[in-house]
Amino acid sequence: MLAPIVLFAYKRPHELQRTLQALQANHLAPYSQLYVFVDGPSQPADVAKVEQVRQLVAGIEGFAGVVRVIREANLGCAASVIAGVSEVLARHDSVIVVEDDIVTAPNFLDFMNQALIQYAANADVFSVSGYSLPFKTPAGYTSDGYCFRRHCPWGWGIWADRWRQAQWDVPDYREFMSDPEQRRAFNRGGYDLVRMLRRQMEGELDAWDIRLIYTQFKLGVFTIYPTVSKVENIGFYSNDGTHTNIYNRFKTRLDTGQQHRFSLPKQIEENDDFGRQFRWQYSVGVRIWNRLKTTVGLR
Repeated sequence: MLAPIVLFAYKRPHELQRTLQALQANHLAPYSQLYVFVDGPSQPADVAKVEQVRQLVAGIEGFAGVVRVIREANLGCAASVIAGVSEVLARHDSVIVVEDDIVTAPNFLDFMNQALIQYAANADVFSVSGYSLPFKTPAGYTSDGYCFRRHCPWGWGIWADRWRQAQWDVPDYREFMSDPEQRRAFNRGGYDLVRMLRRQMEGELDAWDIRLIYTQFKLGVFTIYPTVSKVENIGFYSNDGTHTNIYNRFKTRLDTGQQHRFSLPKQIEENDDFGRQFRWQYSVGVRIWNRLKTTVGLR
């Protein structure tokens, strides 16, 4: 059985239109159940755009079935995703999640469903990402995927048993922050991780993904990534993005969508070449360069 798709929307009707069109163009869309969660407006200025989103959602077709959850109150980004994914995983063994700034390749659902089926019983795999940076594939590397210990929130899949392991309140946060060795180990997944966790726990962020990444770190498990991205994040170009208004260092090449079957890693371990490229992309040097480009207005 195919995993259901869970789509989260808020106040970006134009981006949502592109997200829906791309999903509808997926080979497996007509056979997939779609759940759509629309958060309520947080302020009067948002009402008109939220209403446009609701009207767009009301007319969705092209899937095996559509369940619409229209919220009157504003839950916020993190609470909306946590509640929605939890609700769907109470009924299904796995889910595929996209937000309203994600454009998918026609074979996104093929890749995600194959990985969710292949690794369902493998406890070393925590989640599946549809997105990947345009890394250079090492010579002789034949798999269509690679492993890294960092969850990605841009078009992703997870199983109910993994999701239930998340501790959203991060009960050991103070102990973790007082342990330099643990902080260094966490930042092996990207120098930004400790900072994001601190900002989340101190109320500066409204994010669910950093807490899920922390759970993954504590478990010592992997996310499966495609060697060629099945996802493009268009939120960096939106004036209505909640968390995006910076130079897009995450530009990638989107899969053409012709491939339906994939050769995925049999050994769940980090490849040195992909790991090195991944860490460089999340390094201090790249971050500083990104800020300079943002300052001069590049996006």
